[in-house]
Parts: sequence; structure tokens; C-alpha cells
Amino acid sequence: MLAKGIDPIETKHQSKTQAAIKGRTFESAALEWHKAMSAKWAPGHAKTVLSRLKTHVFPLIGARSIVDLDTHDLMQPLEAIQKRGTIDVALRVQNYLQSIMREAKRARQIAANPASDLEGLIKAPRVIHRPALPLSRLPELQERIDTYRGRALTRLTVMLSLHVFVRSSELRFARWSEFDLKRGTWEIPDTRPALDGVPFSTRGTKMAGDIHLVPLSPQAVTLLEQIHVLTGKFDLVFAGDAKPWKPMSENTVNSALRKMGYDTKTEICGHGFRSMACSALIESGLWSETAIERQMSHKERNNVRAAYIHKAEFIEERRLIMNWWSRYLEANRQEHVTPHEFANQTGANVTRLKAKRGATE
Repeated sequence: MLAKGIDPIETKHQSKTQAAIKGRTFESAALEWHKAMSAKWAPGHAKTVLSRLKTHVFPLIGARSIVDLDTHDLMQPLEAIQKRGTIDVALRVQNYLQSIMREAKRARQIAANPASDLEGLIKAPRVIHRPALPLSRLPELQERIDTYRGRALTRLTVMLSLHVFVRSSELRFARWSEFDLKRGTWEIPDTRPALDGVPFSTRGTKMAGDIHLVPLSPQAVTLLEQIHVLTGKFDLVFAGDAKPWKPMSENTVNSALRKMGYDTKTEICGHGFRSMACSALIESGLWSETAIERQMSHKERNNVRAAYIHKAEFIEERRLIMNWWSRYLEANRQEHVTPHEFANQTGANVTRLKAKRGATE
């Protein structure tokens, strides 16, 4: 072998390495991935991810050699979950599979990533079409907002809406008394004082009987300080132009988006900011589902779980979520960065939650 320029020791080492990789199961690769990712996750989220892998994935493909798996093999657990009607779980497991195989390819355990073809396999049902831009267009969106030539308050409102991703009525009827800019908090009540001649002006959060707490990132606070210069002397934060005792029109944000060149029926509408934020938070893989759902102010169907969430609120993780989202927006001003890529840069910030939340999840 030496005569042919082949190192027998190196060849033997490579053969052993290839044999080890060949015998490496998907389950062992997934558990190694989970262990590495757990350093970035809150304990409860790490537990949920592992439980889903053990329940939905390992029984079907866990014992298979990772190098032998193809896209069809990875589709099996996803299709099984989808048949049970749990689309949200299927989407999350799809994200796990993509991340696991991406890491395996990076570690040279596989030559090609069969999970890359899973994108779009699971279709979430749409009851009402709320158009949202793909995250890859965030640089374009922010540039158009920055260069908007209409009313200054409108421009600031659109940008703030992107950062805080609350519902239209939660934003539009906001009072300055709900904000504590020094502490960086916004408390949205479930009902508000009625405004004469303004339909639905008593609307607050959809969390009936509860206050929706919105932690404000430094970027959101800066935007509110700029808005305060314009409307601070009024009760309403987003005061109307001609009649400041009334809120801006419910069509203000969408009208501005149309002036920026967007079709609000097919491309992006104000409500779509919520979808974009939620997608990025889930795709990052950093945050627990409960904290994301609580920050989105989605109603909890399980009354026992709802009582627990109301008491705990996951406020520390939610503050990190809001700060992360604003920083993610800043990172996407010049060029697109995926949530996964940005999570790898910022995931260490989540580890401090472990000690405080480990006992409660």
C-alpha cells in the first residue's frame, strides 16, 4: 500500500470511522443534537422536544442508520402526526428533523441532507387568510417603513407594531397610562374606558379577565419615546390627526402598507406581523411553546393550564423573547439572516432561565 502512496494506518482509521458512522442510528444522532441544544433551551422546552421525539419519531426511524435515511423515511413520522390532526405538532417535529439532519451534515455524518426537501410538506389549515411576508423580505419591509413619507406617527406606529406584534385593537386603543417606559412594560387591560362615537373602543386584550403584559424591548421603548413627543399630551397613544381625542383609523396600518407598495390582501397586512414574529420565534428553536403562546396572548383552552399560566406568566422568558425579536429585526435591516442562524449567535442568553424555571416545568 505504501508503494501506491496509501497510508495503511490512515486507511484503517478511515475505515473504522466510516463503519462507526454507518452504524450510527438516527436516535443516537438525535439525542446528541438534543443534548447540545438543551444548553440553549429552557428546561421545560427541552423536555417537550425529547418527549415528542420519543413518541412520534424514534418508534418509526430511531433504530435506522442515519446514513440510510432518505426524505421518504423522514416523512413517515410527520404524516402519522398529520393524520391525527395535530398539525402544530407536525410542524414542530418537522423543524426538529431539519435541524437534526442539518447538524449531522455539518458533522459529516451524512453526505446530503434529506430533510431539506421537507419544507412545505405540512400545510397548516387557514381559517382566515392573513397575509404575511416571508422572513427573507424583512430587510425590504423595514427599508420601506423607514422611508415612508406619510405622517410621522403612522410610520412610527407601523414600526412599533412590527416590534410588539399585538392585535390591532390592542394597539389602536392604547392609553399612555398603560405604559411604564422606565420599566419597559405595557399592561393591556381586558377592557378600556369607552370613547364617545368610537365603535368597539372598550376592547383590550382577548385574554378575558386578565391583563396582557407586553415586555418592551429597548427598540420598542425608543419608538414609544418618539411617539410620546407627538402625542404625549393626549390620553391616546395613537391619536387621530384631526381629532386627537379619537384613535387613528383602524385602516391606518394597512393603508400605510399599501402606500409602501404592498398588496394587503395577498402580501402583508398589519395582522401579518404577528405571523412573522411567531414563525421566527418557533423556527429559532430557543423558546418554550407556552411562553410564545402567552406572548401572542392566545387563549388557553385547558382551564387548569390557563390558571397556571396566569399565575406564572413566564415573564422572564417573554422579556427575552421580545428583546430577541427586536434584535432579530435589527439584524435583518441590511440582509436576511434566518432565525436558526441568529439563534446560534444569541442562544446562550436563554441558559440563565434554567435555574429559575427548572423546578416549575
